[in-house]
Amino acid sequence: MPELDVIHENKDYIVVNKAAGLISEKSPYEAVTVETQVFNHLLKSNRKPYIGIIHRLDRVTSGVLILAKKKSILVEFNTLFSSRKVQKTYLAIVKNKPANNKGNLVNFLIKNNKEKKAGIVQSKSKDSLNCMLSYQVIGKNNFGYLLEIKPKTGRFHQIRAQLANIGLPIIGDEKYGSDQEYLPLSICLHAWKLAFEVSGSKESQTFEAPLPNNDFWTFKSI
Repeated sequence: MPELDVIHENKDYIVVNKAAGLISEKSPYEAVTVETQVFNHLLKSNRKPYIGIIHRLDRVTSGVLILAKKKSILVEFNTLFSSRKVQKTYLAIVKNKPANNKGNLVNFLIKNNKEKKAGIVQSKSKDSLNCMLSYQVIGKNNFGYLLEIKPKTGRFHQIRAQLANIGLPIIGDEKYGSDQEYLPLSICLHAWKLAFEVSGSKESQTFEAPLPNNDFWTFKSI
């Protein structure tokens, strides 16, 4: 398993570059998770560390993940996320060329708990949730096209489902129709940047996760 990659740490929270293949929270079924990695890291300086799970990334997704080191900080971040004062920026690589170099996707999404998958439906229903994102093509290589994505909502698998719905499944994402192989337990989706307003001020704090270190992610534009 990859070692913990710490982007930033202070007395209130720790920011890590989550490795694809790991789930975010500890689980009785998983020997290593991001939470257990962070716990072992914090044990070096605190015999009883507190870890608050602020948000999560899918197992197959890499990138910026913030964990609280105090309960009060967890509450603060929960408020920021619920009030949509956090801007996430993702990068995804798709095999097919988008019809437009940039655009907005607005859909209705239904979560299929049995298949652990999201589906896009044409009209609103009692089971559907609206989902929105913007995308822009920012690079190209021999594998495909690099998209910068900014979700406006935080729905289950929304980036994966919305892109697949317009014929752009993320490379390696067999669940949503990709026919191109990538690394095990991983797809070409990376939580690149996370920005939020610092509590008590109008200043914005941004954290950026280095891209996965393989040929798929080699682009001249970045």
